[in-house]
Amino acid sequence: MASTLLSGVLGLVRQKYINKIFGAGPGTDAYNAAFQLPDMLGYFLVGGVASISLITILNRYREAGDEAGADRALSIVLNAMMVVLATAIVLAEIIAPYYTRIAFPKFTPESALICTKLTRIMLPQPLFLFIGGVLGSRLLVRKIFLYQAVTPLIYNLGIIFGAVFLSARFGIYGLGLGVMLGVILGPGLLTAYGAFRSGLKYSPILNVRHPAFVQWLKLSLPLMVGVSLTFADKWILSYYASGVEGGISRLNMAKNLFNQPMAILGQAAGAASLPFFSALFAQGRMADFAGAVNRSVSRVLATALLAGAWMVGLSFPIIDLFRGGSFKLEDAVETSQYFTIFAVSIAAWSAQAIYSRTFYAAGNTLTPAIAGWGVTLVSIPVYAVLFHQMGVAGLAWASDVGMLLSVVTLAVLLQRSRLVNLSGLEFAELGRALLAAAISFAGTAWCVRWMQMQLGLARGHRADVILIVAGTIVWAALSAAVLLGTGSKLPRQLLRRKA
Repeated sequence: MASTLLSGVLGLVRQKYINKIFGAGPGTDAYNAAFQLPDMLGYFLVGGVASISLITILNRYREAGDEAGADRALSIVLNAMMVVLATAIVLAEIIAPYYTRIAFPKFTPESALICTKLTRIMLPQPLFLFIGGVLGSRLLVRKIFLYQAVTPLIYNLGIIFGAVFLSARFGIYGLGLGVMLGVILGPGLLTAYGAFRSGLKYSPILNVRHPAFVQWLKLSLPLMVGVSLTFADKWILSYYASGVEGGISRLNMAKNLFNQPMAILGQAAGAASLPFFSALFAQGRMADFAGAVNRSVSRVLATALLAGAWMVGLSFPIIDLFRGGSFKLEDAVETSQYFTIFAVSIAAWSAQAIYSRTFYAAGNTLTPAIAGWGVTLVSIPVYAVLFHQMGVAGLAWASDVGMLLSVVTLAVLLQRSRLVNLSGLEFAELGRALLAAAISFAGTAWCVRWMQMQLGLARGHRADVILIVAGTIVWAALSAAVLLGTGSKLPRQLLRRKA
C-alpha cells in the first residue's frame, strides 16, 4: 500500500506533465486510446494478470515441498505463453490501423493515424507485463512483495522521462517510448532479477502437455475468454467518448486520479490478500478463509467510504492542481465533475477487487468470468442510454452503476457457493463509517465553500493547496470524532496495522 501510494504520487506528477505539455486534445485522446489494443491482447491471451491463476498452482507445489517442480511448472507456462504472445503481437502490429477504425470510429483521420502509430510502439507491453506476472508469482507465494511494489514506480518514471525528455524531439510519441522504457525496466528486468535472486531455476523447455501447464490453462481460460467490467469499462468509455474532442483525455484523467486511492484500498489489498486466501483454502481452513475475506472486505469498505467523502468534498481543488499549460480551466471544471461521479463508487470498486480474488484463491476462475460477461452485457445499454441523455458525464454514472451491479453479483455468488457467508460482514462498523463519511463530507464541502466565499480562494494553485489542506484537516477531525464517538474499532485497527 505504501508503494502504491508513492506510485500514485508519481502518477500525479506524470499527469501534471502530460497536461502541461499536451493538454486535453486530439493528441492525448489518441495516446490514451493507444493503450486499448495492447491491454486487450494481454487480457484475452493471459487473462489479464498471469499470477492470479499461477499462484494457486505454485502454492500447491510449495505445500508439498516440491520447489523444483514449482520452478519447472513456472518455466513451462512462461515459455509457452511467450511464444503465443510474441506471435499475437506481430499480428496485432499488422491489423492496428483496422482496429483503430473499429474501436474509435469517430476519430479524425489525424487522430486515428497518431493512435495507430502509438499502438504499434506500445504493443510489446503485454509481453513484459506477462513475464513480470509469471516471475512475480514466485515471489508472491513466498510473501516477497518488494519487487512488485517497486515495479509500478519504475513504470511511472519511464512515462515521466518520456514526457519531459523525449517529447521535445518525438512529440506525443515520446510518451509511448516512455511507456516501453518503464515496462521493460520494471515488470521485465527488475522482477526477473528478484525471481532469480530468490533461487529460481529456470528451464528452457516447451511442453504444453505438462500437467502444470494444462492446469494453468484450465484456470486461466475463463479469465482469457471472460470480460470483467473492471477491464471493459475503459473500453466502453473510450468508444463513446471518441466523438467528443478531449472527452477520452478528461475521462481518463478523472479515472486515473480516482484509481490512485482505489488502487491502495482495492487492488493493493487484493493482491496482498490473494496468497493468504489461497494458502488458507489449500489447507482446508474454510472458516478462517471466510472470516479473513469478510474482515478484509469490511475494513476496505469502511475505509473506502471515508476516502470517497474526502474525494467528493475536495474534487475541484484536487483537479485544479493539474491546470496549467495546455490544460485550461474549462478542462479542470469538466474533469472535476467526472472525478466526483467516479468517487461515489470507490467502495464498490474496492470490494470487487477482494471478492474476485476470493474466487481465484479457491481455484474457481469460471464463476467470476461468467458473472463478468453477464454484468458487462447488461451494463452496455446503460452506458449507451446515459451517454445519449447526459453526454460524457452519463458515461461516468454508467460506470458507477455497472460496478455496483458487479460487486453485488460477486457477493451473492460467493454466498451461494458457500465460500463466504455475507452475514459475517461487520455491518455495525460499516454503518459507523457511513455516518462518519456523510458528516465529514458535509463539513469538508462547507469548509471549501466558506473559504472560497470569505477569503476569495477560488482560483490558483496556491488556493488549491490551502483548500485541500484545510478541507483535509476538517475531514480527518470529523471522521475521527464520529468514529471514536460511536465506538468504531477502525481507528485502532489501522493504528495496530501501522505499528
